[in-house]
Amino acid sequence: MHRKWLVKRTNPEYISYISKTASISPALAKILVNRGIKTVEKIKSFIAPSFSALSNPFDFAGLETAVQRIKSAISSKEKILIHGDYDADGLTATAIMVHVINALGGDVHYFIPNRIQHGYGFNLASIDLAKKMGITLIITVDCGITAFDTASYAKKQRIEVIITDHHEPSDKNILPEAAAVINPKYSAPGSDSANLSGAGIAFKVAQALDSVFQTEFSSKLLDLAAIGTMADVVPIIGENRIIVKEGLKLIDQGHRTGISALKSIAGIDKREISAGLLAFTLIPRINAAGRIGDAADVVRLLTSDIADEVSGLSSWLDKLNSERQKLDADVYQQALSIVNEKKIGNVIVLSGEGWHQGVLGIVASRLADEFSRPVFVFAVKDGIAKGSARSIPCFDICSGLAECKDLLLSFGGHKQAAGIKLSAENLEAFEKAMHDLVNKSVSESDLEPLLEIDADVMLSEVNHNLLKELDILQPFGYGNPEPVLGAKKLEVVNPRIVGSNHLKMKLKQGSQSIDAVGFDMGKLNGLLSNEDSLPQYVDAVFTPALNEWNGGRYVQLILKAFRPSQ
Repeated sequence: MHRKWLVKRTNPEYISYISKTASISPALAKILVNRGIKTVEKIKSFIAPSFSALSNPFDFAGLETAVQRIKSAISSKEKILIHGDYDADGLTATAIMVHVINALGGDVHYFIPNRIQHGYGFNLASIDLAKKMGITLIITVDCGITAFDTASYAKKQRIEVIITDHHEPSDKNILPEAAAVINPKYSAPGSDSANLSGAGIAFKVAQALDSVFQTEFSSKLLDLAAIGTMADVVPIIGENRIIVKEGLKLIDQGHRTGISALKSIAGIDKREISAGLLAFTLIPRINAAGRIGDAADVVRLLTSDIADEVSGLSSWLDKLNSERQKLDADVYQQALSIVNEKKIGNVIVLSGEGWHQGVLGIVASRLADEFSRPVFVFAVKDGIAKGSARSIPCFDICSGLAECKDLLLSFGGHKQAAGIKLSAENLEAFEKAMHDLVNKSVSESDLEPLLEIDADVMLSEVNHNLLKELDILQPFGYGNPEPVLGAKKLEVVNPRIVGSNHLKMKLKQGSQSIDAVGFDMGKLNGLLSNEDSLPQYVDAVFTPALNEWNGGRYVQLILKAFRPSQ
C-alpha cells in the first residue's frame, strides 16, 4: 500500500463554472483542472485533438536546411544512409525516414547498431560502412547529439551528416559538426516540441518533406510515430497526444502489413488497440530484438509488404521476447536479492558479472517503481561496467550524471532514464557520488511512495456516463495516465478473496453500491475483519472500469489502495 496519498484540491466554484461551460461532469472538470488544463479552450482542444493542430515543422531550428539537403541528395541520386537505434523508438524513426525517402524516389539505406557489438549511438562503424557503400549523406534518428567524434570523422571522410535527436545535449553551447542539427531540447527547451520522441522528430522531417515536395505521405506514417512515442515514454500531451491518437487509428485499421502480422502473433488482431495494449504487446516484441538480438531486421518488418516475410519476422520477434522475459526475470531476482541484503539508501546501485545488457533498463525501471529511488544497474565484463539508470520524478538523472562525469567513460539519455559506461573500479566511488548528489537535491519525503489522486468524488458520480467521459481522455500514458479517483467513508460489504489472491467486495455510500476488486490484494483482507459486526468503513482509491459479465455491462472499481476511514 502507498504510504502517502496526495489528493489534488480544486476551487468548487471554478469546477462548477468549467463543468457548465465545457458541458462536462464536475468529476471530469476536476481531473482536467488538476492536470493543468484549466480553460474551456484548452479542455476542448485536449478532448478533441486534431491532426490540423500539429505544429509547423519548419518552426524547428535546422529543419529547413535539412530538407533542402535531402531534396538535393534525392535529385542528384546520392546514396543516403539512415543511422538509427536498436530500441523501438529508434527503429520506428528509421522506418519513417526509409519510407518517406523511398516514396520521394531517393536511394536510401539504413544501419542499426548492435547493442553488444557497437553500443549505443552514432558510431564510427556506420561511417566506415557508409564509405564502403559510397554514401554521401547520413541522417541520424534518435541519436547523434553527443556524437562529436563521429561527426568529425564523417566530415573528414567527406560524408555530410544531418542529426535528428531528442536526447539531452551534453553541452548546449557546442553542437556536433553537421550540415544540420534538429533537436528541440537544444533549440526549444521547455517547449511542447521538446517532448517529442525520436520517431516524433522523424515524423516532423517527413511533414517538412511533404511540404517541399508537395506530397501527402507523412500522415501514412503516424502508426510508426505512435509506436515510437509510446515506446520512449514521453508525455502523451500536446503534439504527442495527436500523434498517438491518429496513429492508433491506423494500427487498428491494419494499415501496415508488418504491424498487422505482429498483432496476429501477439493475439490481439481482433481487439481494439489502445495505447496501453500497444505498450504491453507490440512494443516489448519490437524492443526484444535490440535487447538480445540484432534489431536491423525489425526495420524490414516495418517496411515490407511481403506477407511471408513479415509473418516469419513476427514469429522471430515473439520467440525473442519470450527469451527476453526469462532473462529479465533472472536478472531481476538476482538484483532484488542484492537489494534485500544491502541497507537501502537514497540511491540503488547494483552490478553483476554475466548480467545481460539488454534487460538492465527493464530491471532498473521495476526497481525504481518498487523502491521509489533512482536506480543504476550495471553488467560488468572485462573491467568495464555498462549500465542503465531509471529515476523518479524529483531527480534529473542526466544532470546528476553530468556532475560526476569525471568518473564515467560515457553517458547519455533523458531526465528519467540514461545509459552509462564506466570502469568497474569506479563503481564504489560512483555510488558514493550519486548518494551525495541525491542527498543534496532530494528530500526524504520525495522518496516516499506517492499515490496521486486526480479527483475526490462521491460514489453516485461513478456511473456509465463518467466512464464514457473518461474514455475521451485516451490515449493514456506517461504525462496523461488513466485517472485515479478517491472516495471517503465507503461501507465495506462482503469482503472475500477470489481467484489466486484477489480481494473482492462491494463498496457502498448512501444508496449507491458498486463492486470493487483489488488485484493481488488478498493479504489485506485481514484489515477488513470486524469482530463486533459493526459496519466497516474505508477511504478508497480506484479507477472505474466496465466489467462485462453474463451478458451485462457493469461499472466496477479497480482498487489501487484503501485505508480505514478516520
